[in-house]
Amino acid sequence: MKTELRRRVVSFEVRTRSRGLYDLTDEVQSRVSASGQDEGLCTIFIRHTSASLVVQENADPTVQSDLNAFLSRLVPDGDAIFQHTDEGPDDMPAHVRAALTATSIGIPFSDGRLMLGRWQAIYLFEHRRAPHTRQIVLHIGD
Repeated sequence: MKTELRRRVVSFEVRTRSRGLYDLTDEVQSRVSASGQDEGLCTIFIRHTSASLVVQENADPTVQSDLNAFLSRLVPDGDAIFQHTDEGPDDMPAHVRAALTATSIGIPFSDGRLMLGRWQAIYLFEHRRAPHTRQIVLHIGD
């Protein structure tokens, strides 16, 4: 007889202040723990095209600023090659940055705990300069 599990698909919102990385690890872990599932895969999805998800180092904050600096050099705001400028000079670069990273990641869990490495964290990577409310969807299961 299969034990009834709690919801396998859950969502939550994250309010960003500006461009940068926002740690989602505790929120995702909380949702995995609340699912009642012992092991499986947690798929994390962001419902936007100008923000993304990354698993990255959580020990040294200069990693985050270096990632931002690199992407700013690689895909600068206001680059003349972009035609899509309706929402400002940071809009199309944000789409490119999101295309270069990921909108979905999967992390296994065991004993109800995400199996992240010692220095890893899950981040929402906001690519726009203005504040936004971002929707994150989790699928917790096998």
